[in-house]
Amino acid sequence: MNSRELNGCWPVAGECVISDMETSVSHPWPEDISRDHDYGEHTRIIHSNADASTQTGFSMTDIDNLQQKAKQLDDPDTLLRDLFIAKVTKSDSSVQQYTGIPSKRILDGTFDILNKSSPELKYWGGQNSSTPKAYQTDPYTRKTGPKRKLSRYQEFLLTLIRLRMTLTNFVLADLFAVSSSRVSQIFTTWINYMAIIFSPLIKWPSQEVIKKFRPRSFKLKFPNVTSIIDCTEFFIMRPWNPTAQSQTFSTYKQHNTFKALVSISPSGAITFVSNLWGGNVSDRHITKECGFLDIVRPGDEIMADRGFVIRDLLLKKRAKLIIPPFTRKCAWGKGKHLSASDIIKTKNIAHFRIHVERAIGRLKTFQILSNTMPLNLKHVANQILTVCAFLCNLQKPLVKK
Repeated sequence: MNSRELNGCWPVAGECVISDMETSVSHPWPEDISRDHDYGEHTRIIHSNADASTQTGFSMTDIDNLQQKAKQLDDPDTLLRDLFIAKVTKSDSSVQQYTGIPSKRILDGTFDILNKSSPELKYWGGQNSSTPKAYQTDPYTRKTGPKRKLSRYQEFLLTLIRLRMTLTNFVLADLFAVSSSRVSQIFTTWINYMAIIFSPLIKWPSQEVIKKFRPRSFKLKFPNVTSIIDCTEFFIMRPWNPTAQSQTFSTYKQHNTFKALVSISPSGAITFVSNLWGGNVSDRHITKECGFLDIVRPGDEIMADRGFVIRDLLLKKRAKLIIPPFTRKCAWGKGKHLSASDIIKTKNIAHFRIHVERAIGRLKTFQILSNTMPLNLKHVANQILTVCAFLCNLQKPLVKK
C-alpha cells in the first residue's frame, strides 16, 4: 500500500500497520526543470496499531478522582468545608486547639460513643419540634424538604468548634456551607444530646477509686480529702428585665453573671458541676440547693474557701469541712490576726485548693464560657457547662504527684 492508495486518509488504530515503508515517487517532469518542493521524495512512515487509551498513564481510578476534584472546584463552598475539616483533624495539636479534645483518637472515640447511643437524631426546630411528624410514624411517607448537607461527624465538629472558639453563627455557616439558622439548629440539637449522654459520666468516685488515684502530695498532708469545691462565675449580657438584672448582678464581679458550684477529686478530675444560678446567690445557698449534699458520703472531707460557711450542712451528712482558719482578735491590742500554726495551715490549704482554680481555668479555655455569653444561649447554658466539664475530664490529670 503506498501513499497514493491511502488518498490522504490515515488508517484507524487496529486496522493496518505500516512500518518502515519507503516510497520513491517517479518524477513526471524532466530532470532539468527546477522544483520548489520535494515532499514526495523518500517519505518514511511509521505507525502502530496500539489503542489510543494506552497512550496515557492514568487509570480509571485516577480519572474518577480527577472528576470528583473537578466537581469540588465547581462547588467552592463544599471545597472550603472539606479543607477546613481536614485542617481541624490533621494532627493532635490541631484537634486540641479547635475542639479542646487532646487527640484525634479520643475525638473519634467520643464521636463513636455518641453515634452508637442514638443512630437517629431529631433536630431541634422550636417549641413544637417534639411533636411527631408524619414521616416518623408512617413508613410509607417520605420526609419533605432538602437533604442535610452535613454528616453527623461534621455536625459534631461544628458543635465542638463553637464551644471552643465561640465563633458566630455567620462564620460557622460560611465555613460549613450551611445557613446561619441551620447552624443554630445543629448546635442546639447536639449540645442537648451530648449533655444527656455525658452527664452520667461525670461521677462522684468511690472511696476506693479516690484512694487508688490520690496523688502523693495529698497522702502526706490531707489523706482523707475526697473533694475540693469552689464557685465560679460566667459573664452574661445584661438582661433587659430589671428583676433579671438584679438576680444576675454579682457584686464581686460588678457584672451580670451566671454562677455554678464545681467539685474536683484530689487528682483534678471534675466530679460534680451544678446547674447555673444568678450571680447574686450566695455560695452557701447554691451548695445547699444544687444537689451536692446528696452525693456526699459519711466520712468525706471537703476542702473549700473561707466563704463556704457550710460546716453545719456537712455535719448532717457526717462529713468534715476543711477551710482556712479565721482570724482572731488580738489579745494585746486592736485588730485581728492569725497564729503561727494558723498561718501554716492556711498555706497548706491554699497550696492544695489551687487545684480547683486550675480546673476552673481549664473549664474556661472553652471560650463560650470565658467570653460574655449572649442571652439567646440561656436555654442551653446548663448543657454547655456540663459538656465542657466532661470534655475537660478527657484531658491529662491536673495533679500528677
